[in-house]
Amino acid sequence: MNRLHATKDFWLAALRADGPALLDAVEETGPGPAAADLTALLSWIRATVTRGTTEAPAPLVTGDAAPEWPEALDALRRELTGTIETLEALDPDFPAWNWAPQPKRASFWHRRIAHEISLRRWDAEQAAGRATPIETKLAADGVGEVLDTWLPAGRRQGPDDVRGVVQLVATDAAHEWFVRLRGPGIALLDTMTILDSDDHHARAKATGTASDLQLALMGRKRIDQLAVAGDPRLVQALRAG
Repeated sequence: MNRLHATKDFWLAALRADGPALLDAVEETGPGPAAADLTALLSWIRATVTRGTTEAPAPLVTGDAAPEWPEALDALRRELTGTIETLEALDPDFPAWNWAPQPKRASFWHRRIAHEISLRRWDAEQAAGRATPIETKLAADGVGEVLDTWLPAGRRQGPDDVRGVVQLVATDAAHEWFVRLRGPGIALLDTMTILDSDDHHARAKATGTASDLQLALMGRKRIDQLAVAGDPRLVQALRAG
Protein backbone atom coordinates (compact mmCIF):
# COMPACT_ATOMS: atom_id res chain seq x y z
CA MET A 1 0.00 0.00 0.00
CA ASN A 2 1.43 3.37 -0.97
CA ARG A 3 0.85 6.15 1.52
CA LEU A 4 -0.10 9.68 0.49
CA HIS A 5 0.86 12.13 3.22
CA ALA A 6 -1.58 14.94 2.56
CA THR A 7 -1.57 18.12 4.62
CA LYS A 8 -3.83 20.99 5.58
CA ASP A 9 -2.31 23.10 2.80
CA PHE A 10 -2.92 20.34 0.26
CA TRP A 11 -6.61 20.06 1.18
CA LEU A 12 -7.10 23.82 1.29
CA ALA A 13 -5.55 24.15 -2.17
CA ALA A 14 -8.03 21.57 -3.44
CA LEU A 15 -10.90 23.50 -1.87
CA ARG A 16 -9.79 26.73 -3.50
CA ALA A 17 -9.68 25.01 -6.89
CA ASP A 18 -12.90 22.98 -6.68
CA GLY A 19 -15.04 25.57 -4.89
CA PRO A 20 -15.25 28.09 -7.77
CA ALA A 21 -15.71 25.26 -10.29
CA LEU A 22 -18.58 23.92 -8.20
CA LEU A 23 -20.23 27.35 -8.10
CA ASP A 24 -19.86 27.76 -11.87
CA ALA A 25 -21.55 24.42 -12.51
CA VAL A 26 -24.32 25.04 -9.98
CA GLU A 27 -25.01 28.44 -11.54
CA GLU A 28 -25.18 26.79 -14.96
CA THR A 29 -27.61 24.05 -13.92
CA GLY A 30 -29.86 26.35 -11.89
CA PRO A 31 -32.02 25.79 -8.80
CA GLY A 32 -32.14 22.47 -7.00
CA PRO A 33 -32.13 20.98 -3.49
CA ALA A 34 -28.44 20.02 -3.64
CA ALA A 35 -27.26 23.62 -3.32
CA ALA A 36 -29.40 24.28 -0.24
CA ASP A 37 -28.39 20.98 1.36
CA LEU A 38 -24.69 21.72 0.82
CA THR A 39 -25.11 25.23 2.23
CA ALA A 40 -26.72 23.76 5.37
CA LEU A 41 -23.97 21.14 5.67
CA LEU A 42 -21.18 23.71 5.43
CA SER A 43 -22.86 25.96 7.98
CA TRP A 44 -23.23 23.01 10.37
CA ILE A 45 -19.58 21.99 9.93
CA ARG A 46 -18.33 25.52 10.56
CA ALA A 47 -20.29 25.63 13.80
CA THR A 48 -19.14 22.14 14.80
CA VAL A 49 -15.43 22.39 14.09
CA THR A 50 -14.87 25.65 15.97
CA ARG A 51 -16.40 24.51 19.30
CA GLY A 52 -13.11 23.26 20.74
CA THR A 53 -14.70 20.05 22.03
CA THR A 54 -14.81 16.44 20.91
CA GLU A 55 -18.36 15.94 22.16
CA ALA A 56 -20.96 15.18 19.50
CA PRO A 57 -22.90 18.20 18.23
CA ALA A 58 -26.60 18.51 17.59
CA PRO A 59 -27.41 16.64 14.38
CA LEU A 60 -27.61 18.38 11.03
CA VAL A 61 -31.16 19.29 10.09
CA THR A 62 -32.03 19.76 6.41
CA GLY A 63 -35.22 20.10 4.45
CA ASP A 64 -36.08 23.68 5.41
CA ALA A 65 -37.44 25.89 2.64
CA ALA A 66 -34.55 27.07 0.49
CA PRO A 67 -34.24 30.73 -0.53
CA GLU A 68 -35.19 31.72 -4.04
CA TRP A 69 -32.64 31.62 -6.85
CA PRO A 70 -30.17 33.37 -7.16
CA GLU A 71 -30.17 34.03 -3.39
CA ALA A 72 -29.55 30.32 -2.83
CA LEU A 73 -26.46 30.50 -5.02
CA ASP A 74 -25.22 33.56 -3.13
CA ALA A 75 -25.76 31.74 0.18
CA LEU A 76 -23.70 28.77 -1.07
CA ARG A 77 -20.96 31.11 -2.24
CA ARG A 78 -20.80 32.78 1.18
CA GLU A 79 -20.68 29.45 3.01
CA LEU A 80 -17.93 28.12 0.76
CA THR A 81 -15.84 31.23 1.34
CA GLY A 82 -16.53 31.14 5.07
CA THR A 83 -15.68 27.44 5.30
CA ILE A 84 -12.32 27.94 3.62
CA GLU A 85 -11.55 30.87 5.94
CA THR A 86 -12.60 28.85 9.00
CA LEU A 87 -10.52 25.81 8.07
CA GLU A 88 -7.53 27.98 7.16
CA ALA A 89 -7.56 29.51 10.64
CA LEU A 90 -7.77 26.14 12.42
CA ASP A 91 -4.71 24.24 13.58
CA PRO A 92 -4.97 20.63 12.36
CA ASP A 93 -4.59 19.43 15.97
CA PHE A 94 -7.41 21.62 17.30
CA PRO A 95 -9.93 19.41 19.17
CA ALA A 96 -12.94 18.70 16.97
CA TRP A 97 -15.56 15.97 16.97
CA ASN A 98 -15.88 13.67 13.97
CA TRP A 99 -17.93 10.58 13.16
CA ALA A 100 -15.01 8.27 12.38
CA PRO A 101 -12.91 5.96 14.58
CA GLN A 102 -10.00 8.41 14.34
CA PRO A 103 -8.42 11.12 16.52
CA LYS A 104 -10.91 13.91 17.13
CA ARG A 105 -9.00 16.75 15.51
CA ALA A 106 -9.73 19.48 13.00
CA SER A 107 -7.54 17.78 10.37
CA PHE A 108 -10.38 15.32 9.81
CA TRP A 109 -12.51 18.20 8.49
CA HIS A 110 -9.75 19.71 6.35
CA ARG A 111 -9.68 16.40 4.53
CA ARG A 112 -13.41 15.62 4.61
CA ILE A 113 -14.53 18.98 3.20
CA ALA A 114 -11.91 18.92 0.44
CA HIS A 115 -13.34 15.61 -0.74
CA GLU A 116 -16.95 16.61 -0.22
CA ILE A 117 -16.52 19.69 -2.41
CA SER A 118 -14.58 17.82 -5.10
CA LEU A 119 -17.32 15.20 -5.32
CA ARG A 120 -20.07 17.83 -5.32
CA ARG A 121 -18.19 19.69 -8.03
CA TRP A 122 -18.13 16.52 -10.12
CA ASP A 123 -21.86 15.99 -9.47
CA ALA A 124 -22.70 19.54 -10.57
CA GLU A 125 -20.54 19.30 -13.68
CA GLN A 126 -22.07 15.93 -14.50
CA ALA A 127 -25.52 17.53 -14.31
CA ALA A 128 -24.23 20.24 -16.65
CA GLY A 129 -22.95 17.57 -19.07
CA ARG A 130 -19.26 18.45 -18.69
CA ALA A 131 -17.81 16.51 -15.75
CA THR A 132 -14.02 16.61 -15.40
CA PRO A 133 -12.00 14.09 -13.36
CA ILE A 134 -10.98 14.71 -9.77
CA GLU A 135 -7.34 15.79 -9.54
CA THR A 136 -5.14 12.70 -9.34
CA LYS A 137 -3.44 13.17 -5.96
CA LEU A 138 -6.66 14.35 -4.36
CA ALA A 139 -8.55 11.36 -5.76
CA ALA A 140 -5.88 8.96 -4.48
CA ASP A 141 -6.32 10.47 -1.03
CA GLY A 142 -10.08 10.15 -1.54
CA VAL A 143 -9.72 6.40 -2.14
CA GLY A 144 -7.73 6.27 1.08
CA GLU A 145 -10.49 8.16 2.88
CA VAL A 146 -13.05 5.56 1.83
CA LEU A 147 -10.85 2.73 3.07
CA ASP A 148 -9.52 4.25 6.30
CA THR A 149 -12.50 6.37 7.33
CA TRP A 150 -15.86 5.61 5.69
CA LEU A 151 -15.75 1.83 5.78
CA PRO A 152 -14.28 1.45 9.30
CA ALA A 153 -16.99 3.88 10.49
CA GLY A 154 -19.64 1.41 9.30
CA ARG A 155 -20.76 3.46 6.30
CA ARG A 156 -20.54 0.65 3.77
CA GLN A 157 -23.19 0.58 1.07
CA GLY A 158 -22.09 -2.65 -0.60
CA PRO A 159 -22.63 -6.26 0.51
CA ASP A 160 -21.27 -7.23 3.94
CA ASP A 161 -21.32 -11.01 3.53
CA VAL A 162 -18.20 -11.48 1.38
CA ARG A 163 -14.69 -12.53 2.38
CA GLY A 164 -11.36 -12.10 0.64
CA VAL A 165 -8.71 -9.60 -0.34
CA VAL A 166 -9.34 -6.82 -2.84
CA GLN A 167 -6.57 -4.99 -4.68
CA LEU A 168 -7.21 -1.48 -6.02
CA VAL A 169 -4.74 0.00 -8.50
CA ALA A 170 -4.67 3.65 -9.55
CA THR A 171 -3.05 3.63 -12.97
CA ASP A 172 -2.16 7.32 -12.99
CA ALA A 173 -0.98 7.74 -9.40
CA ALA A 174 1.40 4.81 -8.78
CA HIS A 175 -0.84 3.84 -5.86
CA GLU A 176 -2.33 0.52 -4.87
CA TRP A 177 -4.33 -0.65 -1.87
CA PHE A 178 -5.01 -4.11 -0.45
CA VAL A 179 -8.15 -4.55 1.63
CA ARG A 180 -9.17 -7.68 3.51
CA LEU A 181 -12.91 -8.25 3.92
CA ARG A 182 -14.24 -10.62 6.58
CA GLY A 183 -17.98 -10.25 6.22
CA PRO A 184 -18.78 -6.97 7.98
CA GLY A 185 -15.15 -6.62 9.09
CA ILE A 186 -12.55 -4.75 7.05
CA ALA A 187 -8.78 -4.25 7.30
CA LEU A 188 -6.57 -2.03 5.16
CA LEU A 189 -3.37 -4.01 4.64
CA ASP A 190 0.13 -2.59 4.59
CA THR A 191 1.97 -5.01 2.32
CA MET A 192 5.32 -3.49 3.29
CA THR A 193 4.99 -4.95 6.80
CA ILE A 194 2.68 -7.93 6.28
CA LEU A 195 4.00 -11.28 7.51
CA ASP A 196 5.04 -13.90 4.97
CA SER A 197 2.61 -16.32 6.63
CA ASP A 198 -0.35 -14.04 5.88
CA ASP A 199 -2.20 -14.64 2.65
CA HIS A 200 -2.76 -11.27 1.01
CA HIS A 201 -3.25 -12.56 -2.53
CA ALA A 202 -6.17 -10.72 -4.07
CA ARG A 203 -9.35 -12.54 -5.00
CA ALA A 204 -10.47 -9.41 -6.85
CA LYS A 205 -8.63 -6.55 -8.49
CA ALA A 206 -10.05 -3.24 -9.71
CA THR A 207 -7.96 -0.97 -11.90
CA GLY A 208 -8.64 2.57 -13.08
CA THR A 209 -7.55 6.14 -12.70
CA ALA A 210 -7.54 7.47 -9.15
CA SER A 211 -10.54 9.63 -10.04
CA ASP A 212 -12.53 6.70 -11.43
CA LEU A 213 -11.70 4.56 -8.40
CA GLN A 214 -12.88 7.25 -5.98
CA LEU A 215 -16.00 8.00 -8.00
CA ALA A 216 -16.88 4.30 -8.14
CA LEU A 217 -16.31 3.77 -4.41
CA MET A 218 -18.43 6.83 -3.64
CA GLY A 219 -21.29 5.69 -5.84
CA ARG A 220 -20.84 8.15 -8.70
CA LYS A 221 -19.76 5.53 -11.23
CA ARG A 222 -20.59 1.87 -11.65
CA ILE A 223 -18.06 -0.70 -10.52
CA ASP A 224 -18.16 -2.25 -14.01
CA GLN A 225 -16.75 1.02 -15.37
CA LEU A 226 -13.46 -0.07 -13.78
CA ALA A 227 -11.32 -2.93 -15.08
CA VAL A 228 -12.31 -5.70 -12.64
CA ALA A 229 -10.76 -9.14 -12.40
CA GLY A 230 -11.94 -11.84 -10.01
CA ASP A 231 -15.06 -11.64 -7.86
CA PRO A 232 -16.81 -8.30 -8.56
CA ARG A 233 -18.85 -8.53 -5.33
CA LEU A 234 -15.64 -8.04 -3.36
CA VAL A 235 -15.10 -4.73 -5.11
CA GLN A 236 -18.78 -3.84 -4.72
CA ALA A 237 -18.38 -4.41 -0.98
CA LEU A 238 -16.02 -1.41 -0.79
CA ARG A 239 -18.65 1.10 -1.86
CA ALA A 240 -19.35 3.84 0.66
CA GLY A 241 -21.68 5.96 -1.44
